[in-house]
Amino acid sequence: MEKGLIGRKLGMTQVFSDEGAAISVTVIEAGPCVVIQKKTRETDGYDAVQIGFGRKKTKRITKPLQGHFKKADKGFFQFLREFRIDNAGEYEVGAELNVDIFAVGDYVDIVGTSKGRGFAGGVKRHGFKGGRATHGSMFHRAPGSIGASADPSRVFKGTKLPGHMGDRRVTVQNLVVFSVRPERNLILVKGSVPGSMNGFVLIKNAVKKS
Repeated sequence: MEKGLIGRKLGMTQVFSDEGAAISVTVIEAGPCVVIQKKTRETDGYDAVQIGFGRKKTKRITKPLQGHFKKADKGFFQFLREFRIDNAGEYEVGAELNVDIFAVGDYVDIVGTSKGRGFAGGVKRHGFKGGRATHGSMFHRAPGSIGASADPSRVFKGTKLPGHMGDRRVTVQNLVVFSVRPERNLILVKGSVPGSMNGFVLIKNAVKKS
């Protein structure tokens, strides 16, 4: 069964384990999320729940979405995301999902939007080595030969080149839940999470870990 929440990245800090080791963790405010809609195999062809997170003002929401939110009667939300689960029929529209659905030691996958870096060259964007740094080399951070003149006489699709860096959907897999604090809707996971502070993330149970 898949379980998930929408959260907001608050930043990183250090905590100490029982053995006294300093561990870098990311602090995420996860939930409470409200079930806005449930989808079942009989009505929609698959089982899933749609949840909302982040309160939003009424005047900034379209009329169709206002009607959609009113079915749950829990207000209006900034983010709507859908999670595939096996037992969607057991959830009730308007029910709240809190951070306590996860436990210490669980493995989770976290999806976020990476920081935008603007236009970047090949050295920064892809880790190219670059040319010689000696005086007069005329080749320091250029991408080098990207298409021979005779054969193939063109640049292959997908060639790593300078371009827009970051600001894309990134998934970090198999992060370990270090601490769960339901009284403050906080979850601490070992390691880093994509995105900047106050960026929204999706927390799901890990696909590659049981």
